Amino acid sequence: MVPCFRKAALLVILLSCLAGSLTTGQERRGGYDVVIRNGRIVDGTGSPWYSGDVGIRGGHIAAIGNLANAQSARTIDARGLVVAPGFIDMLGQSELTILVNPHLPSKVFQGITTEITGEGSSVAPLNDKIVKADALTYQHLGIEANWRTLEEYFRRLQKQGMGINLGTYVGATQVRRMVLGDEDRAPSPAELRQMMALVREGMRQGAMGVSSSLEYAPAPYAKTDELIALAKAAAEFGGIYATHMRSEGDAEMAALDETIRIGREAAIPVEIWHLKVSGRHNWGKMPEVVSRIEAARKVGIDIAADTYAYPAWFNSFSAFIPPWAHDGGDGKLIERLQNPAARARIRKEMQTPSTQWDNEWDEIPGPEAVVIGVVQNPKLLPIQGKTLAEVARLWGKDAIDTIFEILVQDRAFTQVAVFGMAEPDILLALQQPWVSVDNDSSGTAPEGVLGREHPHPRAYGTFPRILRKYVREEKKLRLEEAIRKFSALPAQRMRLVNRGVLKQGMWADVVVFDPEQVRDLATFEDPNQLSRGMEYVLVNGVPVIAEGKATNALPGQVLRGPGYGHSN
Repeated sequence: MVPCFRKAALLVILLSCLAGSLTTGQERRGGYDVVIRNGRIVDGTGSPWYSGDVGIRGGHIAAIGNLANAQSARTIDARGLVVAPGFIDMLGQSELTILVNPHLPSKVFQGITTEITGEGSSVAPLNDKIVKADALTYQHLGIEANWRTLEEYFRRLQKQGMGINLGTYVGATQVRRMVLGDEDRAPSPAELRQMMALVREGMRQGAMGVSSSLEYAPAPYAKTDELIALAKAAAEFGGIYATHMRSEGDAEMAALDETIRIGREAAIPVEIWHLKVSGRHNWGKMPEVVSRIEAARKVGIDIAADTYAYPAWFNSFSAFIPPWAHDGGDGKLIERLQNPAARARIRKEMQTPSTQWDNEWDEIPGPEAVVIGVVQNPKLLPIQGKTLAEVARLWGKDAIDTIFEILVQDRAFTQVAVFGMAEPDILLALQQPWVSVDNDSSGTAPEGVLGREHPHPRAYGTFPRILRKYVREEKKLRLEEAIRKFSALPAQRMRLVNRGVLKQGMWADVVVFDPEQVRDLATFEDPNQLSRGMEYVLVNGVPVIAEGKATNALPGQVLRGPGYGHSN
């Protein structure tokens, strides 16, 4: 007879051997889908890099450490390379172009694995009136807008597949258009309740929060109380409020105060998109902007920002026109631009400094600071990439009349790059610990329908440019801090609790790159060039770039916000 204590000891030994044999068996069968060996791991937290291997199984990070003896279906040798979390684009604008080219090469070649989108005018909700009003955009991209709700849009994405993960806000502009159209008026109490109900519906269907883009009509027609009400509706579901503020120029301090007030009164976290100081009158004011945000944070307002760190922004040419002229939509704007009296009034207001609207014409050095980007009228394709000054000379008109004529001929569709920022302000914003990074451009490709456009170079180069310019060349940021701004910080802001850090159990969004070679190639003159240096980019454990080349895999997921599925 074996004594009890010996039986217990034998049982422990037996179980240990069994566990060992199971582990060994698992490894023999291919314990990992992918093992990334010998890398310099920059985990996203801002901590110094360390050496190690990363094992991936079932789309997740299964192990980090010494995996020299582990078996895997695929092995990536990362010797001399950085292994980091996939980059998160805090404002990506790809909600429509992902339907044109779901691979989004301009994004993945930057290392972007996740995008958040929905700048005021979100992809849903939709009604037939909005679809008709925005028909030019859908026609330009060759898209049928066959969804009406966010859930229907997400189903379309999931059916077609996607190269990156994507989440979206529900837009304050969008719900305003659903209820009020493009009119310049305040909602009635009943109409505001309808708008709040649409925000709640969007949150239940997976929106990350509610957003505003207060420079672009009809968004400027919304008063602060309206925005607070919509933000409160999103806050009920744990959402956040993101904003392109009412002014980034002469009235920026007032716009900041409004943004802080919305965060405070709605009790909601706030994200300021593409933080900047715009216009020659305001260069050098970034320290004041930073101080105002820091003061709000000090008293408990959860407010942060992001930046794309280029000296030019990119927006609709119609933003040069005062808000009143947009009342009723683009059709009414074109009518006013063709009316001599209205045209004269618009010209006078463009030439008059104002804090009542973000007067971009008054903020820029001159027409040479404006580059024509994307047009929809084929007859205007020859002016893509030219400055406004060059087009004015070609047409024999002054610059303002040239703006008017381009808008009329292009039916207010045109997008332009505007050089209106100073490098010291850009750098100071980027260096703030609460500032992450956004692309602020839709995913695109050098070929096909999208390749015919002339986008801002940030569409292809934002993240590699920061690694090249500010980390490697100018040494204004540590590599580990830049990666934190690309990954853990935005994941924290967006409440993506299972992404943004290289840690066991997290989704395996991973980039592998050479820190001495990664670089942007896109320029304002020749923007349609993919960035270089990303050797591997994995989305949910699946390579979308391998050995520097696209794989055409579509492993991306729809990311839904904290209100998804709530019944209240």
